[in-house]
Amino acid sequence: MDKIIAMAGRAMPLVHAVAAGWILLAFVDRRLGQSKSTPYGLPSWVAFWRRQKKTIVWIDGCYDMTHFGHFNAFRQAKALGDYLIVGLNPDSEVVRYKGSAPLFKEEERLQAIKACKWVDEVVENVPYVLDEKYLNEVVFGQYGVDYVVHGDDPCLDADGNDVFASSKKAGKYREIKRTEGVSTTDLVGRMLLMTRDHHSRETSPTTKSPGATSSSSDGRWGTSPSSPLKEKIGQSLGRVAGFAGFLPTSRRIAEFSAPVKRPEKGDRVVYVDGAFDLLLPCHIRFLEKARALGDFLIVGVHRDEEVNRYKGRNYPIMNLQERVLGVLSCRFVGEVIIGAPWEVTNDMITTFNISIVAHGSQYDATAGGRGDFDVAYKLPKEMGIFREILSTPDGGVAEIIERVLENRKEFEKKFNKKSAQENAYYEKKKYVHEG
Repeated sequence: MDKIIAMAGRAMPLVHAVAAGWILLAFVDRRLGQSKSTPYGLPSWVAFWRRQKKTIVWIDGCYDMTHFGHFNAFRQAKALGDYLIVGLNPDSEVVRYKGSAPLFKEEERLQAIKACKWVDEVVENVPYVLDEKYLNEVVFGQYGVDYVVHGDDPCLDADGNDVFASSKKAGKYREIKRTEGVSTTDLVGRMLLMTRDHHSRETSPTTKSPGATSSSSDGRWGTSPSSPLKEKIGQSLGRVAGFAGFLPTSRRIAEFSAPVKRPEKGDRVVYVDGAFDLLLPCHIRFLEKARALGDFLIVGVHRDEEVNRYKGRNYPIMNLQERVLGVLSCRFVGEVIIGAPWEVTNDMITTFNISIVAHGSQYDATAGGRGDFDVAYKLPKEMGIFREILSTPDGGVAEIIERVLENRKEFEKKFNKKSAQENAYYEKKKYVHEG
């Protein structure tokens, strides 16, 4: 009995320490709020401890049609510290300050941001203007942020005031370089214009790909050749956006590829391919499921000519280099094959040590019908390594284009307003070092 009492006495300090620890964790959990703000279901106190002794960076915005320009902003912001928090403006705030709702639904924007490999945490319902109260109580207080980051393009509220004035006043504002050559305005313009001028081409620009249809053959899918809108959008895009402004470089590819990943010996390598145009939430869900089939995911991104051959019209909306950058930013992707062939060959399977080839259960309507995919995956099916991943037909590129066309007047108005701001930025822009 004396031994038991003695052992209990020695154990009491440990019991007290454990109890104190749980009390402290409970206090931190209450202070940080519910775990809703942590994207992967982590209790908020876990996120708190993971952020300790690290430089915490904050960036926020609407991030409509979340694209590689946004992802590059996240990459640069993350380079300024150790832990990146992205604040997402809700639809209500966007409508209040911009006059209309985003093209992407709030949940779609949230999914895209969570899937970005440079993002550590996402905070929802962030106000468009970060006033001193929100900064002190939430950004600097609750989340312990060291720096608030934004691009070198001006961000103004409805009254023309600097949205980041309070952050600058507090001395905690850092500026990054805006990614030129792409913007939500640009992408909407491409969908309104519906030409193939933004494609990367190995053949003459006048060459018509097999299976492609004229961009002006269907009034719903484009403006007529003599349309004033087409001329105005074309001039604006040619001046400030992706039709002429996006310059793909080896450095950009390297930045988005980092950290370089390689499959380990014995890893099950999964291969998927496609256009991955605009990198939509349906693509992200598919990539996550594909990654779960093995240990390392390789994504083949088809050439512009190939995509246009099997999808027609002005597809893809984004050119090859733009689509590659989008896929490289996804946390589920290990490696990208740039300009992947349509048919999965034995040489590919051997070179990349592919164990599984996968495709969604939904198939694009191609010029050759379902037979096109029978050709593409003939060998993997014969080898017994082909897998079909359950997917849904919602949220594809065609649906996004429909949203634009259904609200054409509204988007034309937004395009005119935003393109004027874009022109002003390019006329006044100065060199900004990019991290």
